[in-house]
Amino acid sequence: MKIIQETPRLILRELVPSDDEGMFALDSDPLVHQYLGNNPIHTIEQARNVIAMVRQQYEDNGIARWAVIEKSSGDFIGWSGLKLVKEYENNHINFYDVGYRLIPKYWGQGYATESAMAAIHYGFTEIKMREIIGTANVDNHASRKALEKCGLTFVEQFTYQNTILCDWLKISIEDWKKNSGK
Repeated sequence: MKIIQETPRLILRELVPSDDEGMFALDSDPLVHQYLGNNPIHTIEQARNVIAMVRQQYEDNGIARWAVIEKSSGDFIGWSGLKLVKEYENNHINFYDVGYRLIPKYWGQGYATESAMAAIHYGFTEIKMREIIGTANVDNHASRKALEKCGLTFVEQFTYQNTILCDWLKISIEDWKKNSGK
């Protein structure tokens, strides 16, 4: 398994098949899906399929979401990172999105922000991205706040898959350099 980034409290690494129980705990929780369309998974096989899909994205796109491991416990606490979005979303295509999803007992501890900051740093320094997008359900104030703490700024609202009203935020490499002192 390849470690991508480390932060003071987290290890960000490739998702692997043995993450299936953690992924099931994450994606089967209705609280996690409260702002995602309320469609949690129901079987461990579905969790394995999610991991396989992400692993295929590593192969196809060179980037995908990473497992988030809490250093102090060694626990899988969710996923975070960058994704190449190859379908039209808000009249855009082929853009990089930063996102995160954490098991609820790890909410409110700054892990979303910490992992997203590491992902953004990786995107701008290692992959040489020019811009990174973030989206959040308009009612998910905590997620939007995490994106803003990472330097993303609000651009507009849009309707995701014709059902979920979301905020569209972005950060350019120029703004990231200015804000991070790089």
